[in-house]
Amino acid sequence: MAGGDELTLLGFWGSPFVLRVRLALSFMGLSYQYLEEDLKNKSDLLLSSNPVHKKVPVLIHNGKPICETQIILQYLDEVYGGNSCPSLLPADPYDRAMARFWAAYIDDKLLSSFLMTSTGKTDEERAEGRRQSSAAAEVLEGALKECSKGRPFFGGDSVGYVDIVLGGFVPWLRLIDRSTGSKQFDAGKTPLLASWLEHFGSLDAAKAVMPDLERLVALSKMNQA
Repeated sequence: MAGGDELTLLGFWGSPFVLRVRLALSFMGLSYQYLEEDLKNKSDLLLSSNPVHKKVPVLIHNGKPICETQIILQYLDEVYGGNSCPSLLPADPYDRAMARFWAAYIDDKLLSSFLMTSTGKTDEERAEGRRQSSAAAEVLEGALKECSKGRPFFGGDSVGYVDIVLGGFVPWLRLIDRSTGSKQFDAGKTPLLASWLEHFGSLDAAKAVMPDLERLVALSKMNQA
């Protein structure tokens, strides 16, 4: 990191969106100060740094706040990627556009189906969530095949932008698998994603910032109470 740079991340440990930023910082090897927010009693720093949405994550770089997860990831890549840190987005403009497309797909389709599966109020809603999740995973399987070109990650041999965006959901994938008794990334239907999940979760840079699964289980039960 450039001399004199100061990075502070305002977050909440149980947020997949905060986890994405922590994953990016970890894989890029950037040092930062982490400030945990009480979302029921938000700090003045959070409210002044993100007055529009009043949400985490917020990255503060040399006193200047950047909000919204994917914007933060792209900012980190623009400021640090390719210098002393690995890049998250590919150099080729078309490949960059495709990475942004699939990152948006993950949030538009996969996230909504996960939420329906885990928080649906009726059996029918949860079943529809599982159907939509399975369909979205099969589309993402094709994207991984296309983007990886036979290598382990969406970014190829190394973790990239789409890996980080999907990686933020890894603990919640495992939580849903545990609660439903079925695999969201099934080795029979989506073998590349199943392999990706194991590869990504085993990396030291990922393990360093992943939340504890049992703690997430307790948080999930509290939110459903």
